[in-house]
Amino acid sequence: MLDTQLTSSLSYKLFRADEVRSHEGQAAQQSATSLLTLMERAGAAVFKQCQAMRPDCETYLVLVGQGNNAGDGYIAASCARQAGKQVHVCAVEPDRILEGDAGIAQQRWRDAGGTIARFEASLLQEAGLVIDALLGTGINTYIRNEFAQIIDTVNASAVPVVSIDVPSGLDANTGQSMGRCIHADVTVTLVGIKPGLTTGAGKQSCGQLVYEDLGVGKAFATLAKPFGSWLDIQQFSQLGPRDVHSHKGTYGRLLCVGGNKGTAGAIRLSAEAALRCGAGMVRAFVHEGSIIQVSAGRPELMVSSENLEEALEWASCVVIGPGLGQDGWAQEAFATVMKHCQSEQKPIVVDADALNLLSRHATAFTFEQSILTPHAGEASRLLGVSVEDVEGDRFNYAKQCAQRYHATCVLKGAGTIIDNEKSVAVCRHGNPGMATAGSGDVLSGILGALLAQGLSVDIASRYGVTLHAKAGDDLAARYGQRGMLASDLFDAVRTLINQQ
Repeated sequence: MLDTQLTSSLSYKLFRADEVRSHEGQAAQQSATSLLTLMERAGAAVFKQCQAMRPDCETYLVLVGQGNNAGDGYIAASCARQAGKQVHVCAVEPDRILEGDAGIAQQRWRDAGGTIARFEASLLQEAGLVIDALLGTGINTYIRNEFAQIIDTVNASAVPVVSIDVPSGLDANTGQSMGRCIHADVTVTLVGIKPGLTTGAGKQSCGQLVYEDLGVGKAFATLAKPFGSWLDIQQFSQLGPRDVHSHKGTYGRLLCVGGNKGTAGAIRLSAEAALRCGAGMVRAFVHEGSIIQVSAGRPELMVSSENLEEALEWASCVVIGPGLGQDGWAQEAFATVMKHCQSEQKPIVVDADALNLLSRHATAFTFEQSILTPHAGEASRLLGVSVEDVEGDRFNYAKQCAQRYHATCVLKGAGTIIDNEKSVAVCRHGNPGMATAGSGDVLSGILGALLAQGLSVDIASRYGVTLHAKAGDDLAARYGQRGMLASDLFDAVRTLINQQ
């Protein structure tokens, strides 16, 4: 049996920004250090990352604000200057004297001969790299115009950017831009990984995410409450060898419902993905006009267009939605499947058009063992909000979807979120090459196959999403992102599931 036993590393956990701020001081104290020392370590870590990113860069532009994030920036600037780099430090209010540890870092910069200037766009022409220390994790309102203007200018340039803790202007908890946010090439996040950096637009704005615990990770882990998990394929143990005396019935009977006339490809992708993931028997119930297209070239699939009730009785779990459509045939099939699975409490994966049909029902269907797999558009229809609302606060709406249907919600996209009402996880794998027709159909088949083989909904949803995304990463590493087809994932998934 598979499990998701996490390592003790904080790199597999997510922490809200306020949780980090509340406990980093005590974590430092328990680690026999101070917050000023953490600031020094943060600045040094940022400079180290800058050197790794651009070892030939001789001119740095450091943008500082007014809080502790600025203190980290002053330390990074000092490290760069000590290494012989030319460093320009710019602030929105150059004459403002900072307080606390940030003030100490600022004064050290001045005492060493450093100057603080007002930002000028011309400085970007000289710089080989920008360190972004304008705004930290404490912002909770739309940013001021003077910050927005700097951010716009930096984003319009081609100069690489390293952000400290969070790209300036990004809500560290939700990943929502607070009017404007820096588009970083690298973000060095400190003490704990913030959830907004791992999904949606936040993941895009972060670029490469680098985690530094600043030497207090062990103590911090005993004090702070994680917001969720950050899933990596290495966190999942093997499915284990199959029993010698097992047979096809041992590994489940999966029914895939969809494939309306003219949309046979979607259900074929889902059903074949299930076979490649080890489901023992897979049957596709499709429109009569799609039988030949679904069965051609894959004789291992059982395909029919009649006796849906009998097929449901046969099945140990169900996938519904790929290529289903929303016409009369689709609505009848949807109603039959949903009523059966609700009355029998049968595991079900609801995807694609089945989600659109589900959104039309005033009374929500609820199941003990169900996985909903919406993208932002489908989630918006399920919850009666806009797509922009969903993408602006993906964690909130994934949870709302899970709560409304008492299901596990897999909110697809960059940094797919898995929420089961009680806990939340984000997949760290995946790439834009997977934004192609049929990729979601393959995912639904993978999830169905894992349920068919006896995995719990919690484990199947987390492992299935991670397996699907890591397969896409492996393909991208080998062939590149452009031109990836959904069916290319079959062999990659099969390889991974047998390696684990």
